[in-house]
Amino acid sequence: MKFSIYSCFLVLCSGLLFSQQPINEKDSLAITAILFQQQEDWNKGAIDAFMEGYLNSNELVFSGASGPIYGWEATRERYKRVYSDRQKMGKLKFDILHMLALSPTVIQMQGKFYLTRTIEDAQGYFTLNWIKINDQWFIISDHTSASEL
Repeated sequence: MKFSIYSCFLVLCSGLLFSQQPINEKDSLAITAILFQQQEDWNKGAIDAFMEGYLNSNELVFSGASGPIYGWEATRERYKRVYSDRQKMGKLKFDILHMLALSPTVIQMQGKFYLTRTIEDAQGYFTLNWIKINDQWFIISDHTSASEL
């Protein structure tokens, strides 16, 4: 009997500790605005402007098909290498599927991207972890994976 009461107590406490936090409208709108500004910057061919949505830190991690890349500069260089011209960049469109507050200063976003290009279209899913620093939101972790068309 003690084991069941103890187990129920642990489940209840862990549920309270790791439950979702409500996302306030101001934060949701701020993050959404940054994401769609990135979409606009990408579609202008402005990778440097696109990178402003990411935390300029060695703590940034981008994970894609080739594995993780650490740091803002390395992530920027990856984008410039893989998408070296407008034909490869194409036209980007984001869809937000879900947002989850992990804490008052960390929000996770799941979404889908579509890249329309003359060479071959691409699409896939992403999970972005956003961190709030000095009342400004930045992407601290980006996991993006392409899917078959």
